[in-house]
Amino acid sequence: MQYRRASGSGLTLPELSLGLWHNFGTDRDLDTQRAIVLRAFDLGITHFDLANNYGPPPGAAEETFGRILRRDLHRYRDEIVIATKAGYRMWEGPYGDGGSRKSMLASLHQSLSRLGVEYVDIFYSHRPDPNTPIEETMGALTRALQSGKALYPALSNYDAEQTRAAQSALTRNGTPAVLHQTRYSMLDRTYEHTLQHVLTELSIGTTVFSPLAQGLLTDRYLGGGTPDGSRATTSPFLHRADITQTYLRTAHALNALAAERAQTLSQFALTWVLRDPAVTSAIIGASSVEQLEQNMHILTAPPLSTAELAAIEMVLQ
Repeated sequence: MQYRRASGSGLTLPELSLGLWHNFGTDRDLDTQRAIVLRAFDLGITHFDLANNYGPPPGAAEETFGRILRRDLHRYRDEIVIATKAGYRMWEGPYGDGGSRKSMLASLHQSLSRLGVEYVDIFYSHRPDPNTPIEETMGALTRALQSGKALYPALSNYDAEQTRAAQSALTRNGTPAVLHQTRYSMLDRTYEHTLQHVLTELSIGTTVFSPLAQGLLTDRYLGGGTPDGSRATTSPFLHRADITQTYLRTAHALNALAAERAQTLSQFALTWVLRDPAVTSAIIGASSVEQLEQNMHILTAPPLSTAELAAIEMVLQ
């Protein structure tokens, strides 16, 4: 495993991190979840990405990780970076959603209880709240640090203008953000055109989620169908209608390029995301140990050549 420094800070993260957005709710087998987390740690993944509402149901992923931490990994707490987030709806009532000081800090308190830890390493504002002054939301992040319940503040789903305003407020508080989590993949390059230069300018590292485009950049859908149990049949973030002829042409062309490197499509997509030195870590999910191990093979793959990058650009454009 190689580690990259979050720009502007002393924090380093593994190039691949494990995200618990999917596959770590009560609808999955705990033994499988435990095996994935432990194998990830053995392979050098020290960063585990969570949020208050990850499940299902909301909160379940934190509870699952907390159980594994207490049972197996408690002695390695100082070798583990735990990230969580607040900002999306978590509980009913006026304080279970948004970026108010009340909501953010109450959510963090609940997350710590579910995880069974005294602090998290990274605490994200999961999204900007149009009904709360950005100074208040950033003040909540600062307060989390000052109280010792979090070590680093971070942002997620903030656009360029919002990121500038948030970082300005945090810097005035003496606690600038060290990371920004954003969606980025071969099939969604919005980050390149909107955030990349801003994050570099503000010395904020980037953690990337959905680098495999919710599974579109795997071999799962190359046949044109949607297998039972696949994310296109179970997730609100991917639908059967996304498996279009345009997508299939692109995916097959990328898969052919991957085969020339003896890589799977998912390995190829991860190698491409990590080509960018501004990306601190790519957050991957896993439904099995085998899937996790397959994607870890990218760590020994050669970097993409200039010719390969040009061929990818031709396909994507």
